[in-house]
Amino acid sequence: MVYSLLRPLLFRLDAERAHGLALSALKHGPGCRASPAGPLATRVAGINFPNPLGMAAGFDKDGEVPDALLGLGFGFAEVGSITPLPQAGNPRPRLFRLVEDGAVINRMGFNNGGGAAAARRLAARLGQPGVVGINIGANKDSADRIADYASMAALMAPLASYLAVNVSSPNTPGLRALQDEGALVALLDGVLAARGSVAGVPPVFLKVAPDLEPGDIDAIARIAIDKKLGGLIVSNTTISRPPLASRHAGEAGGLSGAPLHDLALARLRDFRKATGGAVPLVGVGGIASAGQAWERIRAGASLVQIYSAMVYEGPGLARAITKGLEALMRRDGFASIAEAVGSE
Repeated sequence: MVYSLLRPLLFRLDAERAHGLALSALKHGPGCRASPAGPLATRVAGINFPNPLGMAAGFDKDGEVPDALLGLGFGFAEVGSITPLPQAGNPRPRLFRLVEDGAVINRMGFNNGGGAAAARRLAARLGQPGVVGINIGANKDSADRIADYASMAALMAPLASYLAVNVSSPNTPGLRALQDEGALVALLDGVLAARGSVAGVPPVFLKVAPDLEPGDIDAIARIAIDKKLGGLIVSNTTISRPPLASRHAGEAGGLSGAPLHDLALARLRDFRKATGGAVPLVGVGGIASAGQAWERIRAGASLVQIYSAMVYEGPGLARAITKGLEALMRRDGFASIAEAVGSE
């Protein structure tokens, strides 16, 4: 109710400024404890998640409020993308609400304060409960992007529940080329070597684009299985443009929110088929309700993430979705989330 009253005021502000206010409110708010394990608890890639709903990367780019996000009812929070060196990102305006479409377009460009500052911040929360993934990227002007990912893996591995390798943002020129088979093998070899192989190292997840050809999907699936990745995050924003009603429809950048739903669901089903269930999948893109989250789980997602829907529904959305998931799990006769994964 509070958010429904505040939303018209927030929507009068530039989208990026409103996002900054949301971060500030979480940073200075009273805070809540992370969700305890309950009926929705699930184990994925060796990690115990109290529930399968996560906050996707992009909301907390610098790892400032992961514990506040967990206090909203999320089972995990993914921070980043974080690059080795600070960078300002693309010129403003670079974040747009498409209200008529329930969507967002962003061309942020990995704006963040750099790896060293984020590592200090995240090191200070070590010992706190909760699953926090760290999404890593490369600097726009880097001469060696694979070296960037490797250095970030080494820096963040001691601080992360899992590492997410982001090669699918459309807002860093040339980045998506790292999804090509040869480049991806070299990249993952570098990341896995830098992370190390001793007991207790975090699993590595790979975040992929929805705008992939069938051959790309098959190649990525083979590589993920061969490299024993902890999971595939399906998917990032899309550069495609379905019919949109908003005046911002023509803005460059990645499209997320409701118009991404069908494409992201289709890609998830593609990766479930290509991997044969051998690699856990994280379903992202256009999820705004418990029913949509449940559909993604039944289609093969072991975990799900949201972000854009929070812009429109507010901070109570996480608890609404998890409450709804419990009811849907009981309705359909499943004893656990793991039992429901891929059951469609």
